[in-house]
Amino acid sequence: MTAYDPLHGPDEEPVFAASLDIELKLTRQLLAETATADIHDHTAMLKAAAGLNYRIRALLAAIEAERGEGQ
Repeated sequence: MTAYDPLHGPDEEPVFAASLDIELKLTRQLLAETATADIHDHTAMLKAAAGLNYRIRALLAAIEAERGEGQ
C-alpha cells in the first residue's frame, strides 16, 4: 500500500489519441489555460498537473501512431 495515489499506474491502458494535429492543438490550448493557474491554489495545481499529464500522454501516443510504433 502506498501513501499516495499516482496520476497514472504502470498497468493502466494507454491513452486514446486523436490525430497528431488535433493533439498538438489540444496540448497548446491546455498549456495556455494552465499558464494562468494560481500556484498557491492546491486544487488548481492538481487539476493542471492531471490535465497536462493526460494531454502529454495523448500527444506521445499520437506521435507514436504517426510513426507506426506500437502496432
